[in-house]
Amino acid sequence: MNSNASDPSVSARRKAYLNVVLPLFLISVVAYIDRVNIGYVALTMNKDLGFDSRVFGLGAGIFFAGYFLFEIPGALIAERYSPRLWLARIMISWGVVSALMAFMQTAWQFYLLRFLLGAAEASLYPVIYASCIPRWFPARDRARAIAVLLASLQTAGIIGAPLAGWLIDVPIFGLAGWRALFLIESLPAILLGVVVIFWMIDWPSEAPWLTPAEKQALTEQYERELALKASVRQYTVWEALRDREVLRLCLTYFLWVTGYWGFTYWMPTVFKQVSGWSNVAIGQLFAIAMVVSLAASIYTGHSSSKRNEKRWHAALHMFLAAIGVGVGGFVRSPWLCYACLVLAAVGTYAPMSVWWSYPTTFLSGAAAAGAVGLINSVGNLGGFVGPYVTGWMQERTGSFAGPMLYLAISLVSAGLLILTLKREASTRSVHSN
Repeated sequence: MNSNASDPSVSARRKAYLNVVLPLFLISVVAYIDRVNIGYVALTMNKDLGFDSRVFGLGAGIFFAGYFLFEIPGALIAERYSPRLWLARIMISWGVVSALMAFMQTAWQFYLLRFLLGAAEASLYPVIYASCIPRWFPARDRARAIAVLLASLQTAGIIGAPLAGWLIDVPIFGLAGWRALFLIESLPAILLGVVVIFWMIDWPSEAPWLTPAEKQALTEQYERELALKASVRQYTVWEALRDREVLRLCLTYFLWVTGYWGFTYWMPTVFKQVSGWSNVAIGQLFAIAMVVSLAASIYTGHSSSKRNEKRWHAALHMFLAAIGVGVGGFVRSPWLCYACLVLAAVGTYAPMSVWWSYPTTFLSGAAAAGAVGLINSVGNLGGFVGPYVTGWMQERTGSFAGPMLYLAISLVSAGLLILTLKREASTRSVHSN
């Protein structure tokens, strides 16, 4: 057997980090900044437009209704035709809709544009997880590659939080700061969408930056994995969508995302209410929390790949997140609230790479694309439920204590469900080949 230094599959994967993971990383950074800026915009937009907690919660969450409806069709289209072109379409349409949000005036315009934003972005991550990464990285290396990719989430927070905290207080060209923020942050999405068309490659066999031996090594590696999965069970798209393990993943992700997006959209407001600090300070402190979360994410992905273990790596983080979110709703000390915020950020973000490497250990091709689309779309209904229920409960009670406890219960439930996953044996068999 060749050493790693002369193994063409190893050298090919190193090149894939630069030519596949890097553009996907940049796409995810831009997409995530555009997705979460609404949490910071709320600090001034709600007052300007007269939105109460219920209106904002519904508008924040309705994004995921559009996401849900178009998730599976988009994933299947990308798998059948071209992931690269589909990602470009997502970014360009996303940027256009995000720019239009700078000009909204009413609650119904807010709802409509948030719905269209979700429809535009639908299938982004399923395409990445099920169609892009598996073609370049084998199952044993996937959690590590996805960990590097999903460092983009915290990177987006590190960049976006201070930027948003500064921009929302600074009028630009006669526009309120929050309106200018939507315009400024939409431009990279459109530009990157065009760049992706010429940068990314759909298949290793088409990559001009690989040698013939490297192309052959990655192609054969992918085909062997497909054959191994087929020898255990060959899934059709419909069978994958009805598989009990896939349905368990859907429920688990729904509960996780309920807590995740409830925390992401509302925690800036909660922290502002507790601390009374400036928007700039809040943005800077959120950036620090994202740095800590980023370090935890990289370690978790590496540890999961090294130990070939997924369930406990994900579940323990859910329990940490539940403590951070649940306690954070009750404390009145700014620094204790911030400590809870950091803990919640680590718990909700760090296990993402482990989670999204899981479905492709027993599914591939169109079945994997459809199943990941279903998991992501059903899960992201929690992105509607979490922010909306949080806003509704806060409006009814006048406090964030109850809503944060509700989000914590969702996260604990997700962690317990993760521990019931049953695919460890098939995962090991795929990894060992």
